[in-house]
Amino acid sequence: MTLRKTSGDSMELGECTMNPGYQDATDGGSATDPGEKNQDLAEEYTQIKPYAGMPKEVLLLYSSQARYRVPREILFWLIVACTLALVALTVTVIALSPRCLSWWQASPVYQVYPRSFRDSDGDGVGDLKGIQEQLHHFEYLNIKSVWISPFYRSPMKDFGYDVEDFRAIDPLFGTMLDFEELLVEMHNKGLKLIMDFIPNHTSDRHRWFNLSRTGDPHYKDYYVWTDCNATAPKPNNWVSIFGNSSWTYDDLRGQCYLHQFLKEQPDLNFRNPHVRQEIIDIIHFWLGKGVDGFRMDAVKHILEAEHLRNEPQVDPKQPPEDVTTEWELYHDYTTSQLGLHDMLREWRAEMDIYSREPGRYRFMVTESYDYHEVEKTMMYYGTPQVKESDFPFNFYLLDLPQNPSGMWVKHLVHLWMGNMPKGQWPNWVVGNHDRSRIASSAGQIYVRVINMLLLTLPGTPTTYYGEEIGMENINVTDSQIQDPAGKYNSSASRDPQRSPMQWSDDINAGFNTKSNITWLPVHPDYSSVNVEVQKKEPGSVLAQYRFLSTLRQSELPLHRGWFCYVHADANVFSYLRELEGLGRAFLMVLNFGKESAITDLSSIRELPDQLKVLMSTKQVNSGKVLQKSHIPTEVGEGLLIQYSTHTRFNPTHPDQCYVSEKACYLSVVDILYKC
Repeated sequence: MTLRKTSGDSMELGECTMNPGYQDATDGGSATDPGEKNQDLAEEYTQIKPYAGMPKEVLLLYSSQARYRVPREILFWLIVACTLALVALTVTVIALSPRCLSWWQASPVYQVYPRSFRDSDGDGVGDLKGIQEQLHHFEYLNIKSVWISPFYRSPMKDFGYDVEDFRAIDPLFGTMLDFEELLVEMHNKGLKLIMDFIPNHTSDRHRWFNLSRTGDPHYKDYYVWTDCNATAPKPNNWVSIFGNSSWTYDDLRGQCYLHQFLKEQPDLNFRNPHVRQEIIDIIHFWLGKGVDGFRMDAVKHILEAEHLRNEPQVDPKQPPEDVTTEWELYHDYTTSQLGLHDMLREWRAEMDIYSREPGRYRFMVTESYDYHEVEKTMMYYGTPQVKESDFPFNFYLLDLPQNPSGMWVKHLVHLWMGNMPKGQWPNWVVGNHDRSRIASSAGQIYVRVINMLLLTLPGTPTTYYGEEIGMENINVTDSQIQDPAGKYNSSASRDPQRSPMQWSDDINAGFNTKSNITWLPVHPDYSSVNVEVQKKEPGSVLAQYRFLSTLRQSELPLHRGWFCYVHADANVFSYLRELEGLGRAFLMVLNFGKESAITDLSSIRELPDQLKVLMSTKQVNSGKVLQKSHIPTEVGEGLLIQYSTHTRFNPTHPDQCYVSEKACYLSVVDILYKC
């Protein structure tokens, strides 16, 4: 609106409209044709530049001019092109990127034997709260995956592998609340918990077995029963893992039940669909609690042949009544039966339901000692179409002490690498609760080089508690034996490798600081071989283990690069780790022999002439520069050599090299891609 003067010097309001064609007809104006209006505007504003607050008509007038329209269109199409290019680049990167390593691939697995790890309440036996008190130890070692041996309610005839209640914690180890607090604290620290799962058998005190003994209609076939003679209860010649017949007569039921382990561990009947569902329900129970994975125990024993025929004798001439050990029979009818892998795949599928949650993949590893029948072990990987375990445990390095030499170690490594299905992930075990500690069986001199082997081979290493400090077996007298197997046969006792963890030079090695009780004796060397002392020593077994564990995670060639054999002789085993596109690689020269050696790698043209030792298990040799034609190592010494190169070994030696999933490194943008 505007003010205007009229005759008589009076003022009146008038409409402030730039275009008189918009005035109402009642005011003497008339509707103007749009074409005429735009023409009027063009004539009226020819000399006026755009300004802030201009009316829409003026804005539209100037926006149609080429000098304003063209830049706007260029900017629009540039944005469209950039958006499409970004989308295409994102799709390409996703399509070309290899899979990220899962948590069970990125870190060593650390086995905790709960009875021996840490006692929090002073009763002489380790417990769940004790494990929680020592979680910082795993962080110190850069370990993310912790496997805890059984802590279910149990009469402890086989120290937890005889389960009385799969849904309860044994009071010896704590309460369910203790477990839940431990799990929460582990997850808060970025740690994963792997539980031991024992599907093959229960304790003879389990509710199912008591109901089965009484002939309860629902539970009578939960276990493997057969008719037998009470005075000579041997329906066939099957023998227990612990020796003697695997059949025991039950007075209440008047039949024999099968037990492939102790008589207090009756085998479940997995041909009964109710049993299979019970086990699935238990898996759901613990996954619902939040556990991150299972180690499936003794899986090859889960099914037995229904016909119950005698198994063939290894020595046909041996009198049948003298057959009392598992080594005297071919276990054609008691292990690896048809249907076993279908059942394991069913469990895997149940676990995959819980793996759908982002970042919460549920891990499954199987335990099966198949010895020379390595092809049976490899079947636990599953098929390209149907997944089974993430990997079966690889126990072949347990045989390393039989013949310490470079050639022997290469043979044991190649047993796995040469038979593993393409694209699968390897793993390595050098000790566990059933086998002598590697420091005792191989010798203390080899502890460091074995740890270097374990942490630089491709795949997932498994460390049994105490191996990171070089713990040895203890001597156990007959009166001190706790292991049920040792009570049957003292030479078969597994107590020596289960002694309390050596944390410090304090009372009881820091395992129990509230009383002077330990369920097994502490090793007498604990004052010098313990975590606290070795943390202060730069060249200790612990310090070297920690360095290698951290290096393994940080260096692409070590945790997902090519593995290539380079050399093996009576003393030295040598291999390299490399990744396409990365300008550095690693060479390992490990002396497992009985004498010092000079290794000549001058024939390996991909290696530079001079090599610098990044780490030696003999600390004085770290940092040395060596000629590739003259690499000296002492007995039990391992060299980790980092070198720069753009010449790869694997393309020209495909039969000597392995990789689970091929990937290349693009340094320009610092990414991995499939190649």
